Amino acid sequence: MRFATYEHQHQRRVAVVEEDDTLYPVPGARSLTELIGSGGGLAALLAAGAATLDVPAGPHVSEVRLLPPLAPPTVRDFVTFEEHVEGVRRSVDGVGGVPDAWYDAPTFYFTNPYAIIGAHDDVAVPPGSAVLDFELEVAAVIGREGRDLTPEQAREHIVGYTVFNDWSARDLQSREMQVRLGPCKGKDTAATLGPYLVTADELEPYRDADGFLRLALTAEVNGEVIGKDLLSNMSWTFEEMVAYASRGTVVRPGDVLGSGTCGNGGCLAELWGVRGRQDPPPLKPGDTVTLTVEGIGTVSNTVVAGADPVRLPTARRRTRERP
Repeated sequence: MRFATYEHQHQRRVAVVEEDDTLYPVPGARSLTELIGSGGGLAALLAAGAATLDVPAGPHVSEVRLLPPLAPPTVRDFVTFEEHVEGVRRSVDGVGGVPDAWYDAPTFYFTNPYAIIGAHDDVAVPPGSAVLDFELEVAAVIGREGRDLTPEQAREHIVGYTVFNDWSARDLQSREMQVRLGPCKGKDTAATLGPYLVTADELEPYRDADGFLRLALTAEVNGEVIGKDLLSNMSWTFEEMVAYASRGTVVRPGDVLGSGTCGNGGCLAELWGVRGRQDPPPLKPGDTVTLTVEGIGTVSNTVVAGADPVRLPTARRRTRERP
């Protein structure tokens, strides 16, 4: 099933999306986050969706504003495509190759759950940035709580998948990561989820012999194809990512785990690293980024001008007095 969260006539609803893109509201559902949060996993979500067989059809997708499918309590963004790491490292750090440590485990960082936007919402340029970029990813959504999971167990904890665009201010990111923490404001302004949550069973036909989902990925800027890749080029499966995320802690219903950016033009920075110049140029107001994932759908966001940064002082040089 495909689930959407939408706004229509000043009301927010959750619905199942049929093949003709007609929306069928889920009876009694206040949010998809709440449905998933019950902890019943995929079976419970499918049962809730089946209840739409007894309700009248709602509006067509074209008549509503699609909201993010859910409001995740946490968002972990991984980096599982070797080609992306190699290109962006050269672009951001000026260093070739892939760090040896990258091969050890599926690394991730926590990003901002309050910055989630819908499939067609505008994206404001982050304050103080002049080098805006997109990132084409797929995200898995957790449907059941788990801790110290094996990859085999983890499959039962994934309720579905959605398209994920991790918008990135590359100039801010490059500077602040010299402090050796996280990307901070370089990744803090917007992250697109949508257009729908596609339940895990829908994508099983795409699974290859090694356990990867072989989905075609396409990135366009202003209608021009910038990149194409396969999701199966990930170096770890989603199940392995969930297992690692749950090591020594818990994953809970509604948690989102991003695949990391695909290769072969899944973002501009990778191409800049490969080509040695900013070609194509950074995104600017008026540019529209359209990302399509086979079996899930398309998100398309337009860049708009952002706010000016509120000025803060640089670090004060202290005397280091002691009591």
